[in-house]
Amino acid sequence: MPTRSKPPRSRAPRRRAPHPTAPATADRLELMQTFIRIVDAGSLSSAAAQLGTTQPTVSRRLQALERSLGLRLLQRSTHAMKLTEDGARCYERAKELLASWELLEADLRGASNEPEGTLRVVVPHAFGQQLLVAPLTEYLNRHSRVSVEWLLHDRAVDFITDGIDCAIHVGDVRDPSVVAIRVAEVPRIVVAAPSVLGDVDVPSHPDALARLPWLSLRTFYRNEISLTHVDTGEVQPITFAPRLSTDSLYAIRSAALQGLGVCVASAWLLHEDLAQGRLLHLVPSWRAAPLPMYVLYPHARFHPARLRRFIALMKETIPSALAVAMHER
Repeated sequence: MPTRSKPPRSRAPRRRAPHPTAPATADRLELMQTFIRIVDAGSLSSAAAQLGTTQPTVSRRLQALERSLGLRLLQRSTHAMKLTEDGARCYERAKELLASWELLEADLRGASNEPEGTLRVVVPHAFGQQLLVAPLTEYLNRHSRVSVEWLLHDRAVDFITDGIDCAIHVGDVRDPSVVAIRVAEVPRIVVAAPSVLGDVDVPSHPDALARLPWLSLRTFYRNEISLTHVDTGEVQPITFAPRLSTDSLYAIRSAALQGLGVCVASAWLLHEDLAQGRLLHLVPSWRAAPLPMYVLYPHARFHPARLRRFIALMKETIPSALAVAMHER
Protein backbone atom coordinates (compact mmCIF):
# COMPACT_ATOMS: atom_id res chain seq x y z
CA MET A 1 0.00 0.00 0.00
CA PRO A 2 1.54 3.27 -1.02
CA THR A 3 2.47 5.67 1.75
CA ARG A 4 0.86 9.07 1.70
CA SER A 5 3.29 11.93 2.00
CA LYS A 6 2.53 14.52 4.67
CA PRO A 7 2.00 18.06 3.53
CA PRO A 8 4.81 20.40 4.59
CA ARG A 9 4.21 22.11 7.92
CA SER A 10 3.54 25.78 7.51
CA ARG A 11 5.61 28.15 9.62
CA ALA A 12 4.23 31.31 11.09
CA PRO A 13 6.11 34.38 9.87
CA ARG A 14 8.59 35.78 12.37
CA ARG A 15 7.99 39.23 13.70
CA ARG A 16 10.85 41.61 13.23
CA ALA A 17 12.11 43.34 16.34
CA PRO A 18 12.11 47.13 16.31
CA HIS A 19 15.27 48.55 14.78
CA PRO A 20 17.67 49.15 17.67
CA THR A 21 18.85 52.43 16.14
CA ALA A 22 15.42 54.08 15.94
CA PRO A 23 15.29 55.90 19.29
CA ALA A 24 12.12 57.34 20.75
CA THR A 25 11.61 61.09 20.80
CA ALA A 26 12.80 61.42 24.40
CA ASP A 27 15.96 59.50 23.53
CA ARG A 28 16.58 61.74 20.52
CA LEU A 29 16.61 64.80 22.76
CA GLU A 30 19.31 63.15 24.84
CA LEU A 31 21.23 62.23 21.69
CA MET A 32 21.06 65.81 20.43
CA GLN A 33 22.14 67.14 23.82
CA THR A 34 25.12 64.79 23.69
CA PHE A 35 25.95 65.85 20.12
CA ILE A 36 25.90 69.54 21.11
CA ARG A 37 28.12 68.80 24.10
CA ILE A 38 30.60 66.92 21.87
CA VAL A 39 30.86 69.88 19.51
CA ASP A 40 31.14 72.43 22.32
CA ALA A 41 33.71 70.36 24.24
CA GLY A 42 35.80 69.62 21.14
CA SER A 43 36.23 65.88 21.74
CA LEU A 44 34.35 62.78 22.81
CA SER A 45 36.47 62.37 25.94
CA SER A 46 35.88 65.98 27.08
CA ALA A 47 32.15 65.64 26.42
CA ALA A 48 32.07 62.40 28.42
CA ALA A 49 33.83 64.07 31.35
CA GLN A 50 31.39 66.99 31.31
CA LEU A 51 28.38 64.66 31.10
CA GLY A 52 29.69 62.37 33.83
CA THR A 53 29.72 59.29 31.62
CA THR A 54 32.20 57.27 29.54
CA GLN A 55 33.67 57.94 26.12
CA PRO A 56 32.20 54.69 24.63
CA THR A 57 28.73 55.81 25.80
CA VAL A 58 29.14 59.20 24.16
CA SER A 59 30.42 57.51 20.98
CA ARG A 60 27.40 55.16 20.90
CA ARG A 61 25.01 58.08 21.30
CA LEU A 62 26.68 59.92 18.44
CA GLN A 63 26.48 56.84 16.21
CA ALA A 64 22.83 56.31 17.14
CA LEU A 65 22.00 59.90 16.20
CA GLU A 66 23.85 59.60 12.90
CA ARG A 67 22.05 56.33 12.06
CA SER A 68 18.64 57.72 12.99
CA LEU A 69 19.21 60.75 10.75
CA GLY A 70 20.99 58.81 8.02
CA LEU A 71 23.73 61.44 7.99
CA ARG A 72 27.39 61.73 8.91
CA LEU A 73 27.67 64.57 11.41
CA LEU A 74 31.35 64.51 12.39
CA GLN A 75 34.55 63.65 10.60
CA ARG A 76 36.95 62.13 13.10
CA SER A 77 40.60 61.24 12.88
CA THR A 78 43.18 60.32 15.48
CA HIS A 79 44.02 63.94 16.27
CA ALA A 80 41.09 66.02 15.04
CA MET A 81 37.33 66.29 14.87
CA LYS A 82 35.43 68.42 12.36
CA LEU A 83 31.76 69.05 11.67
CA THR A 84 30.49 67.97 8.28
CA GLU A 85 28.22 70.33 6.37
CA ASP A 86 25.22 68.30 7.57
CA GLY A 87 26.68 68.29 11.08
CA ALA A 88 26.92 72.10 11.13
CA ARG A 89 23.26 72.38 10.09
CA CYS A 90 22.26 69.74 12.63
CA TYR A 91 24.17 71.54 15.39
CA GLU A 92 22.46 74.85 14.66
CA ARG A 93 18.98 73.32 14.42
CA ALA A 94 19.52 71.09 17.47
CA LYS A 95 20.42 74.12 19.59
CA GLU A 96 17.26 75.87 18.40
CA LEU A 97 15.18 72.77 19.13
CA LEU A 98 16.58 72.34 22.63
CA ALA A 99 16.19 76.05 23.33
CA SER A 100 12.55 75.78 22.24
CA TRP A 101 12.10 72.81 24.53
CA GLU A 102 13.64 74.74 27.43
CA LEU A 103 11.33 77.66 26.68
CA LEU A 104 8.31 75.34 26.67
CA GLU A 105 9.35 73.86 30.02
CA ALA A 106 9.87 77.33 31.46
CA ASP A 107 6.44 78.47 30.25
CA LEU A 108 4.77 75.40 31.71
CA ARG A 109 6.57 75.69 35.04
CA GLY A 110 5.99 79.42 35.33
CA ALA A 111 8.14 82.47 34.81
CA SER A 112 9.43 82.41 38.40
CA ASN A 113 11.66 79.39 37.77
CA GLU A 114 15.40 80.05 37.78
CA PRO A 115 17.27 79.76 34.46
CA GLU A 116 19.71 76.86 34.35
CA GLY A 117 22.43 75.32 32.20
CA THR A 118 25.73 76.60 30.81
CA LEU A 119 26.14 79.95 29.04
CA ARG A 120 29.20 80.35 26.78
CA VAL A 121 30.25 84.00 26.40
CA VAL A 122 33.14 85.53 24.43
CA VAL A 123 34.52 88.80 25.85
CA PRO A 124 37.44 91.09 24.85
CA HIS A 125 40.50 90.45 27.01
CA ALA A 126 40.77 93.69 28.99
CA PHE A 127 37.04 94.06 29.50
CA GLY A 128 36.59 90.39 30.41
CA GLN A 129 39.44 90.38 32.91
CA GLN A 130 38.56 93.62 34.65
CA LEU A 131 35.56 95.80 33.84
CA LEU A 132 32.93 93.11 33.26
CA VAL A 133 33.77 90.76 36.14
CA ALA A 134 31.41 92.66 38.48
CA PRO A 135 28.38 92.38 36.12
CA LEU A 136 29.24 88.70 35.57
CA THR A 137 29.38 88.13 39.33
CA GLU A 138 25.97 89.75 39.79
CA TYR A 139 24.51 87.52 37.07
CA LEU A 140 25.87 84.36 38.70
CA ASN A 141 24.71 85.47 42.14
CA ARG A 142 21.20 86.00 40.81
CA HIS A 143 21.03 82.67 38.98
CA SER A 144 22.58 79.91 41.07
CA ARG A 145 21.64 77.14 38.60
CA VAL A 146 23.55 78.72 35.71
CA SER A 147 27.26 78.26 35.01
CA VAL A 148 29.23 80.48 32.61
CA GLU A 149 32.17 79.73 30.33
CA TRP A 150 33.86 83.16 30.17
CA LEU A 151 36.08 83.01 27.07
CA LEU A 152 38.51 85.87 26.47
CA HIS A 153 39.61 86.79 22.96
CA ASP A 154 39.34 89.74 20.59
CA ARG A 155 38.85 88.01 17.25
CA ALA A 156 35.54 87.68 15.39
CA VAL A 157 33.20 85.05 16.81
CA ASP A 158 31.84 82.09 14.84
CA PHE A 159 28.83 81.31 17.00
CA ILE A 160 27.94 78.01 15.33
CA THR A 161 31.41 76.51 14.87
CA ASP A 162 32.62 77.61 18.31
CA GLY A 163 29.36 76.80 20.11
CA ILE A 164 29.05 80.33 21.54
CA ASP A 165 25.78 81.63 23.00
CA CYS A 166 26.66 85.32 22.93
CA ALA A 167 29.57 87.75 22.75
CA ILE A 168 30.34 91.16 24.18
CA HIS A 169 31.84 93.23 21.39
CA VAL A 170 33.47 96.66 21.36
CA GLY A 171 33.39 98.59 18.09
CA ASP A 172 31.13 98.67 15.04
CA VAL A 173 29.20 95.55 14.05
CA ARG A 174 29.19 94.69 10.34
CA ASP A 175 27.79 91.15 10.46
CA PRO A 176 24.09 91.20 9.43
CA SER A 177 23.61 87.60 10.55
CA VAL A 178 23.72 88.44 14.28
CA VAL A 179 21.49 90.34 16.68
CA ALA A 180 23.37 93.35 18.11
CA ILE A 181 22.07 94.95 21.32
CA ARG A 182 23.85 98.22 22.13
CA VAL A 183 24.54 98.36 25.86
CA ALA A 184 27.03 101.22 26.37
CA GLU A 185 29.61 103.58 24.91
CA VAL A 186 33.28 103.47 25.91
CA PRO A 187 34.94 106.93 26.20
CA ARG A 188 38.51 107.28 24.88
CA ILE A 189 41.19 109.80 25.77
CA VAL A 190 44.74 110.71 24.73
CA VAL A 191 47.52 109.87 27.21
CA ALA A 192 51.29 109.57 27.47
CA ALA A 193 53.93 109.05 30.14
CA PRO A 194 55.62 112.24 31.46
CA SER A 195 58.92 111.11 29.90
CA VAL A 196 57.40 111.42 26.40
CA LEU A 197 56.91 115.16 26.91
CA GLY A 198 60.20 115.87 28.69
CA ASP A 199 60.26 119.56 29.60
CA VAL A 200 57.39 120.47 27.24
CA ASP A 201 54.07 121.53 28.75
CA VAL A 202 51.08 119.22 28.39
CA PRO A 203 49.66 119.93 24.90
CA SER A 204 46.25 121.55 24.79
CA HIS A 205 45.67 121.34 21.01
CA PRO A 206 45.97 118.30 18.71
CA ASP A 207 48.42 120.12 16.41
CA ALA A 208 51.15 119.53 19.00
CA LEU A 209 50.53 115.78 19.10
CA ALA A 210 51.73 115.01 15.58
CA ARG A 211 55.33 115.85 16.62
CA LEU A 212 55.35 113.21 19.37
CA PRO A 213 55.99 109.45 19.02
CA TRP A 214 52.77 107.41 18.75
CA LEU A 215 51.39 103.98 19.55
CA SER A 216 48.42 102.49 17.74
CA LEU A 217 45.66 100.13 18.82
CA ARG A 218 45.22 98.59 15.40
CA THR A 219 41.77 97.18 16.19
CA PHE A 220 40.44 100.76 16.12
CA TYR A 221 43.12 103.03 14.62
CA ARG A 222 46.48 102.55 12.90
CA ASN A 223 48.20 105.65 11.49
CA GLU A 224 45.53 108.31 11.88
CA ILE A 225 42.79 109.31 14.28
CA SER A 226 40.37 112.21 14.65
CA LEU A 227 39.75 114.12 17.88
CA THR A 228 36.64 116.19 18.61
CA HIS A 229 36.50 119.23 20.90
CA VAL A 230 34.04 118.51 23.70
CA ASP A 231 32.56 122.05 23.68
CA THR A 232 32.74 123.30 20.08
CA GLY A 233 32.47 120.03 18.19
CA GLU A 234 35.49 120.95 16.05
CA VAL A 235 37.12 117.86 14.51
CA GLN A 236 40.91 117.63 14.16
CA PRO A 237 42.52 114.69 12.28
CA ILE A 238 46.02 113.54 13.26
CA THR A 239 48.31 111.37 11.13
CA PHE A 240 51.41 109.59 12.44
CA ALA A 241 53.76 106.63 11.95
CA PRO A 242 53.38 104.49 15.07
CA ARG A 243 56.48 103.17 16.82
CA LEU A 244 54.41 100.23 18.10
CA SER A 245 51.18 98.77 16.81
CA THR A 246 49.19 96.19 18.81
CA ASP A 247 45.70 94.68 19.03
CA SER A 248 45.77 94.50 22.85
CA LEU A 249 44.38 97.21 25.11
CA TYR A 250 46.55 95.99 27.98
CA ALA A 251 49.67 96.00 25.78
CA ILE A 252 49.17 99.56 24.56
CA ARG A 253 48.64 100.73 28.15
CA SER A 254 51.86 98.98 29.22
CA ALA A 255 53.77 100.48 26.29
CA ALA A 256 52.48 103.94 27.20
CA LEU A 257 53.61 103.44 30.81
CA GLN A 258 57.08 102.54 29.49
CA GLY A 259 57.25 105.91 27.72
CA LEU A 260 57.16 104.56 24.16
CA GLY A 261 54.67 107.12 22.93
CA VAL A 262 51.23 108.73 22.89
CA CYS A 263 48.14 106.54 22.64
CA VAL A 264 44.37 106.74 22.56
CA ALA A 265 42.73 104.18 24.84
CA SER A 266 39.64 103.47 26.92
CA ALA A 267 39.38 106.00 29.73
CA TRP A 268 38.17 103.45 32.30
CA LEU A 269 41.42 101.47 32.05
CA LEU A 270 43.65 104.50 32.63
CA HIS A 271 42.05 106.11 35.69
CA GLU A 272 44.53 104.74 38.27
CA ASP A 273 47.58 105.56 36.13
CA LEU A 274 46.31 109.13 35.71
CA ALA A 275 45.57 109.47 39.41
CA GLN A 276 49.06 108.27 40.35
CA GLY A 277 50.76 110.49 37.74
CA ARG A 278 52.17 107.59 35.77
CA LEU A 279 50.29 108.87 32.72
CA LEU A 280 49.23 112.39 31.71
CA HIS A 281 45.92 113.29 30.07
CA LEU A 282 46.88 115.19 26.91
CA VAL A 283 44.60 117.70 25.12
CA PRO A 284 41.95 117.22 27.87
CA SER A 285 39.32 119.22 25.95
CA TRP A 286 39.52 116.78 23.03
CA ARG A 287 38.24 113.21 22.75
CA ALA A 288 38.36 110.39 20.26
CA ALA A 289 34.91 109.13 19.28
CA PRO A 290 33.58 106.73 21.94
CA LEU A 291 33.39 103.07 20.98
CA PRO A 292 29.98 101.37 21.02
CA MET A 293 29.65 98.18 23.08
CA TYR A 294 27.22 95.46 22.05
CA VAL A 295 25.93 92.11 23.18
CA LEU A 296 25.85 89.88 20.08
CA TYR A 297 24.04 86.58 19.61
CA PRO A 298 22.84 84.54 16.62
CA HIS A 299 19.31 84.80 15.26
CA ALA A 300 17.04 82.00 16.50
CA ARG A 301 13.33 81.48 16.96
CA PHE A 302 13.76 80.96 20.69
CA HIS A 303 16.51 81.74 23.18
CA PRO A 304 16.91 80.07 26.58
CA ALA A 305 16.11 81.98 29.75
CA ARG A 306 19.77 82.06 30.82
CA LEU A 307 20.65 84.04 27.66
CA ARG A 308 17.67 86.39 27.90
CA ARG A 309 18.43 87.17 31.56
CA PHE A 310 22.14 87.70 30.78
CA ILE A 311 21.37 90.21 28.02
CA ALA A 312 18.91 92.09 30.22
CA LEU A 313 21.40 92.29 33.10
CA MET A 314 24.28 93.44 30.86
CA LYS A 315 22.09 96.28 29.57
CA GLU A 316 21.42 97.23 33.18
CA THR A 317 24.88 96.85 34.73
CA ILE A 318 27.54 97.64 32.09
CA PRO A 319 26.82 101.41 31.94
CA SER A 320 27.10 101.65 35.73
CA ALA A 321 30.31 99.57 35.73
CA LEU A 322 31.81 102.01 33.21
CA ALA A 323 30.68 105.00 35.26
CA VAL A 324 32.24 103.58 38.43
CA ALA A 325 35.53 102.88 36.65
CA MET A 326 35.59 106.40 35.21
CA HIS A 327 35.17 108.07 38.61
CA GLU A 328 37.41 105.94 40.82
CA ARG A 329 40.28 108.38 40.61
